[in-house]
This record gives sequence, C-alpha cells and structure tokens, in this order.
Amino acid sequence: MTEQDDQKPDIVVADTNYEVGQDNIRPFGLDIHNPVFMISAVGTVFFTALAMFFSDIANEILGNTREFLETTFDFVYMYGANLMVLFCIMLLITPLGSVRLGGQGAKPEFGYFAWFGMLFAAGMGIGLMFFGVLEPVTHYLYPPLGAEGETDRTLAMAATIFHWGLHPWAVYATVALSLAFFSFNWGLPLTIRSAFFPLLGDRVWGWFGHVIDTVAVFATLFGLATSLGYGAEQAAGGLSYLYGFPDGNVTLVTLVLGITAVALISVLRGIHGGVKILSEINLVLAGLLMVFVIIFGYTIDIFASIVTSAVGYVQYVLPLSNSFGREDEGFQIGWTVFYWAWWISWSPFVGMFIARVSYGRTVREFVTCVLLIPTAAAIVWMNAMGGFAIDQYVQAGYTGVTELVDTWQPELSIYLMLEELPLSGLTSLLAIILVLVFFVTSSDSGSLVIDTITSGGKTDAPVIQRCFWVLFEGLMAIALLVGGGLAALQAAAIASGGPFTLILLGMMVAVGYALVLEHKRLTA
Repeated sequence: MTEQDDQKPDIVVADTNYEVGQDNIRPFGLDIHNPVFMISAVGTVFFTALAMFFSDIANEILGNTREFLETTFDFVYMYGANLMVLFCIMLLITPLGSVRLGGQGAKPEFGYFAWFGMLFAAGMGIGLMFFGVLEPVTHYLYPPLGAEGETDRTLAMAATIFHWGLHPWAVYATVALSLAFFSFNWGLPLTIRSAFFPLLGDRVWGWFGHVIDTVAVFATLFGLATSLGYGAEQAAGGLSYLYGFPDGNVTLVTLVLGITAVALISVLRGIHGGVKILSEINLVLAGLLMVFVIIFGYTIDIFASIVTSAVGYVQYVLPLSNSFGREDEGFQIGWTVFYWAWWISWSPFVGMFIARVSYGRTVREFVTCVLLIPTAAAIVWMNAMGGFAIDQYVQAGYTGVTELVDTWQPELSIYLMLEELPLSGLTSLLAIILVLVFFVTSSDSGSLVIDTITSGGKTDAPVIQRCFWVLFEGLMAIALLVGGGLAALQAAAIASGGPFTLILLGMMVAVGYALVLEHKRLTA
C-alpha cells in the first residue's frame, strides 16, 4: 500500500517514539519481534508436539478448559458479541461513519468484487460449507428456545442465520476497524497492540503489548486449526463417500499436508498473486454451486423463503441473544457459545486480513460491507443449501441428511443433499474443490496475519517466516484431528477464544474513542 502514501495528506501520526521493527531481531536473515515471535513459536511447537504424542493429556487440558469457560463465562461470550453488534450499528448511523481509513484523500486498493471475495473466503468459507446443510436440519429436528421437535422452518432458519449473521461479522468488524484505523490513520504498526494505544499510551510497546499480541497469535492459531480441521474432515469425507478413498487418519493427514504445500506456493506468490486470485475463484465457484441448487432443487419460491427467513431472524434475534433463563442450554452452549468462541478466536486473523485489504474505505462503507453484505449472503446461502435440505425431508420424505443429525456426520451432509439432484457427481466434486481452495486461502492469509503480528507489525517480513506459520498451522490441525477429532477442534477454539474476548472489548472502547477524536479533528 506504499504506492498510495502520497494520498495521505491528513494522517495523524500518533504521539509515540516507537518505530515499526525497532524491537526486532534479525538472526539468519529473519525479521522477528522479540519476544512475541519466540514465545509464540516455542508455544506452538510445544503444543503441537503435546497434541501429537500425548493426545490424552492435551485433550484433557482442552476439555477441562472448555467445560470451565462454557459453564462459568458463557455470558461473557454472549453479551460481548451483543455489544459489538450495537457498536457497529452505532457507527452506521452516526457521523463517525464518515471517517475514511487512510485519510480523507485515500483511494481503495481493491475493487468491490475482489474485496468482498477476500472477506467471504477468509471470514467463514470453510464453515459455510461444513455446517451449511446440516445445521438448519438439526435446528428443525431439535429446535431452540424450548420449541417442540420438528418445529416450523422459520425458527430453524432463524437460529442458523443467527450464528452466521450480524454477531460474527460484528466481531470481525471490530477487530478489523481497530487495526485499519490505527495503522492507516494514526501511523501505528499493523498489530493488535496498536489498538490499545489510546488507553495505554507507550506502554503498549512493552509487556502489556507483548501479552496482547501473544494471546492474539494463539487465538488465531487455534481458530485456524479448527477451521482447517473442519475443511480436511469434509474433503476427506467426500473423497471416501464418493470415490472410495480410505476413511481414516491417513487420508486426513495426506490431505492436510498436500493442501499445506499448495498454501506455501500461494504464500510465495503474495497477496495479489495468491490470496486475491484464490478468493475470486472461491466466490465464483460457491456462487455457481448455490445457483445450481436453487435452479434444480427448489420446490418452493426461493425468494419468499429468503424473505421469510430474514424476517424470522429479526423476530428471534433478541431471544436467541439472551443468556439468562434459557430453556435450551444445550443449544446455547453447544451451538451459540461454541460459535462465538470460534469467531472470537478466528477474529485476529480475519480482522487483520480485512484491515489489510480495506484501505481507502469510509467507516460507514466498511461496516456496511463487512457487517450487512456477508449477513445477506449467509441468509441466501443457508436457504439455498440448508433450507433445501429441510424441504427434501418435509416435502419429499428424503432422510439422507436427517439421519446424519443423530449420527453426527456433518462432513457428509452436503454430498447427501446433492445426491438427490442431477449431476450429483459433478456438483459433489465441485464441493470438494471449494473446500480445498477455502483451505488454501485460509492457511495462506492466516500465515500472513500471524507473521505480521510476530514481526511487530511489518507487512514485508521475509517470506520464510510466513512459511513457518503455514507449516505449523497444518501440523496443529493434524495433531488435533488425529488426537481428538472434531471435539478437540471445538475445545481448542473455545479455550483460545475466552481470553481474547476481553481484548476485543478493550479494542471496541479504544477505537470508538479514537474515532470521536478523529471526527472532531476533521470537522473543527
């Protein structure tokens, strides 16, 4: 983004003596931040080895941590996410939305199509593929809010959209806006600690900041490992179900290693030659698959279904957002708290990546595109995929997907749904390819983010450092998958999301205060 430096005439450089990279050490041609890189790298290697060779101990630690956080601090996840939704809505409707990221003369680096493609691919592409069919069916058979079994379709779709709509994207938007504003407008390093400069001053360059960045790295790694593990499970399940590949750890490990190798190639090509191109491919392929299901699968009016689901989402969003006095503790903890923890652990990665590609947007444009457009896309996707799976059961009596609910095999749900449509072999292959490309995109962009944090905010650190993180993202996913399967992945996400929730709330306060100062400066 240096080519646009001449378009930043009104940027305010924060009153600090810190310079990007001043605490870095450069052994063997590397450029790493001391001590964040070393603590994060040693901790990552240690946990990966523990999960691989002492899986029982690792699973016990993760399981106990998950149970403690779910039962003791579930309200922190729930109401923390609620506050971030309200914060983003406030930015949309107040004059603060007129502030531009990068200064009033800044111009966007990416067009809308490429920008949204990267938001979609990085944000939750793997998750939409993994849960997009089975989750609506599950909530139809076992509905939330104390409703009886096999309730109306509207509540099932509303509960699903609740997990993929405003709340997760508000989490992402809070992190991304904080990083983008303090980097592009205040001239601070593009790293998590910079968001706390209005609250802590120069203390963010000391141990306060080291702790914040290190927690962000571990949250990102566990969130990435969870998503990559889901992607590997779904791709392996499809290859086994459709083509008879061995169903077991050998296929999983081979897939993760192979895709990690492709991600390394993408890393070497850089953000424009790697992530941008893959994200656009993802967007086109996902759109083609969704349109195919709508055209050949729907027996009801898809547009009426989308409107009904959106209205139902608005109707049920408040009771679903409440944490106290619920009759559906299993839904709240098993689904909502897990999702919120996953999105929170995923947010340093997605937030920093969104920040990197959002230069030149106004705050209002940024929040609209990051919050509302992905929510609308999720409503359409969930209706096309999961809504159709419900219709297969209700209208045609097809039980292929519903049987997976009780056996809990979410990785196969999309293939069984497509099995009842024309060209099922071709569309199922397309689904596998989509999952694999989402995997590569997440791994590549995730390593970019972690490397930026562990190099003190530098965006041009040596590529070998990103290669290190790509490799260990894959190894951590393998370790959790082989050692404990999906339960271990979910426990890792919840365990890492807990501490970062508090950091997120601090970021929200800091960027809100800074935007008020910026707006006053521009209107003075």
